[in-house]
Amino acid sequence: MYLFEQYGIDIGYVVIGLAGVVLLLLIMIIVMMVRNHLLRKKYKQFMEGENGRSLEKAFSDKFEAIDQLQDDVKNINGHIIKITKQLTTAYQKIGLVKYDAFKEIGGKLSFVLVLLTEDNNGFIINSMHSTKDGCYTYAKEVVNGEAFVILSEEEQQALEAAKVNKPLHKIED
Repeated sequence: MYLFEQYGIDIGYVVIGLAGVVLLLLIMIIVMMVRNHLLRKKYKQFMEGENGRSLEKAFSDKFEAIDQLQDDVKNINGHIIKITKQLTTAYQKIGLVKYDAFKEIGGKLSFVLVLLTEDNNGFIINSMHSTKDGCYTYAKEVVNGEAFVILSEEEQQALEAAKVNKPLHKIED
């Protein structure tokens, strides 16, 4: 009391002020209790899970599904690598030149077809069409982009066109 009298403070105002603070704290406690109750209710619902299933079981199921998906991805990647390696031996570069072999009918019915793998291995097929002498078809081997026999001008054009073609894929290890 002496302290209040020394500074000229009326004790009634102090009591009213403290009562106001206590009332404010009481309201805050009630609000916090309501929020806590709502949070506990949500937590209980969350922990019960769907159809009474426990949350732990749901997590376990999801982790098992993720593990299965990872295994599936590994298997698929293995198959893709195997297929990609097999594609190196598939014919994927093409060169085609049509021409008139005997200059007699002007229809460009003769052709040269070159099929190459990614490594430029393959073959050349030359089909020459003639109305008088019939049709002739020749096949020549290509290794590493080179033929080991003499090529006609059309065969050389078709081979160069095929070598310029880009392969359908590129192996990445």
